[in-house]
Amino acid sequence: MKVLLINPPAFNELMGNNPPIIESERGHNPPLGLLLLAGYLLENNTNHEVTVIDAQVEELSYSQLEQRIRTLDFDVVGITAMTFTMLDVKETIDIVKKINPRCKVVLGGPHVNIYPAETIDINGVDFLALGEGEIRFSQLLDNINNPDKLKEIKGLMFRDPKGQMIFTGPPDILTEEVLNTLPFPARHLTLYKKYSSLLAQRTPITTMISSRGCPFNCSFCNRPHLGKKFRALSPQRVVEEFEACIKLGIHEFLIYDDTFTIQKNRVKEICRLVIQKKLDIGFDIRARVDTLDREMLVLLKKAGCRGIHYGIEAGTQKILNVLQKGIDLPKAKEVFDLTKKNKMQTLAYFMIGAPTETLEDIQQTFKIAAWLNPDFIHLTILTPFPGTPIYREGLDRGIIKKDYWREFARNLNKDFQPPHWEENFTRQALEHLIIKGYKQFYTRPSYILKRLFSIRSLGEFKRKAAAGLKVIFMKKPI
Repeated sequence: MKVLLINPPAFNELMGNNPPIIESERGHNPPLGLLLLAGYLLENNTNHEVTVIDAQVEELSYSQLEQRIRTLDFDVVGITAMTFTMLDVKETIDIVKKINPRCKVVLGGPHVNIYPAETIDINGVDFLALGEGEIRFSQLLDNINNPDKLKEIKGLMFRDPKGQMIFTGPPDILTEEVLNTLPFPARHLTLYKKYSSLLAQRTPITTMISSRGCPFNCSFCNRPHLGKKFRALSPQRVVEEFEACIKLGIHEFLIYDDTFTIQKNRVKEICRLVIQKKLDIGFDIRARVDTLDREMLVLLKKAGCRGIHYGIEAGTQKILNVLQKGIDLPKAKEVFDLTKKNKMQTLAYFMIGAPTETLEDIQQTFKIAAWLNPDFIHLTILTPFPGTPIYREGLDRGIIKKDYWREFARNLNKDFQPPHWEENFTRQALEHLIIKGYKQFYTRPSYILKRLFSIRSLGEFKRKAAAGLKVIFMKKPI
């Protein structure tokens, strides 16, 4: 099979309920899910030829994407489907089917796991691969013309030659033992030197996932394709991936585990191996404030950790409890101070517009952001995403008037506006507040001076200056 994996353009991406500027300076990250599929195919099945197009990092318009696809010969097209990218996914499907009506289109990713029946009905979609895709996608390719064999592979949805919808049953979650045998993402199949991040000191950067599954129960989050069971790569395997990337000239990493620091001994051993091998790397991680200790922070710094992203979410214990976050603010302050003492940057995630939240609660969140004094904040309006406990609660209580997301999955509409929690605030009020929160944090004179003295390169200065100017000139919606 000639396999084409496409990361579509992002011209129609749903941005939640946030001002577009919040996402405009984030840079481009590799399409890691597609590259994991490609890596598995290249190592385990040499009968397949694999091409990857990342339309975002290549900055392709749809007409340019069409021209590019017309130069290729392909039998199967794979695309990762996330709910907020579905408009671009659909437009990409239309292009590939126009060029090659006989090709088979396979979708995987979070959206197909939440709305499989709605997704298989999209014109041009031939197969859904549910759950974790590496092995399943390879099995699908090997048996794509044999419906009887396909029925034996768990986690597939498709239509048989008579048009009847077939679901082969829930997918199995990959064990930790299997995860440690999977090949690394095939990063070399993209223009990997073009990936960058506002938070990185050097380019290129890459993303990396060293574990799967989140055991926590935050009410605003749901990742059904990865499950709740935490499964991790061994320290040795993580370091081997660092080394493979260094050979490509990549020294900067954004580790995109939901929570990198769940297993303290594992993290410490990763750090010890990096230090022992004297690897020239820098990396950022995501963590919870209740999963770190002093020894881990010291080792992370020595190993090259430049920054830690903490999900704080709210400035009152009342709203933290509503979000089922399971942390407290005094502990957050302690960990932020320790992180800064070890000279690592901090990024704090906050959201506004949660159930029962009042104006006073939101104002307290802004105060807590200044009190914790991270290097960066990422402030968003809470969007009740599909499949999350908070979305189900909103439907049950009538706060969310109808099942917006399911209707969107059935009818992909460019006029769709993601829902917000409509209990206490209008969307416009929340948009005004979020801009106020950004300006209140980022335009403090002490903050601006601190950031200027922390910059280490001209490229870093240009990226951060551009983002800073856009924040300063943010305008409230009319």
